[in-house]
Amino acid sequence: MPTDYFSGEEIPKGTGHMYVKKDGTTYWFKNQKSEKNFLKLKRTPGKTKWTNSYHKNKEIKLRGKKKEWFKWQAKWKKHS
Repeated sequence: MPTDYFSGEEIPKGTGHMYVKKDGTTYWFKNQKSEKNFLKLKRTPGKTKWTNSYHKNKEIKLRGKKKEWFKWQAKWKKHS
């Protein structure tokens, strides 16, 4: 099954939109919302909060912050 180019969600069989550019690249979209956000509004998936790629990027950032927080907390306990 194809996945939505913008949101990263799987597209059920028999639904969705396929957009083909003049150079031959194809984009699959699950619904009009993701198609409009990518083609007309020129938004990037990594900065749009409801997309899967945004959540993947955010998890990576949160993991890094948690590690830093625990390191800081451990240093603080040693000094007190």
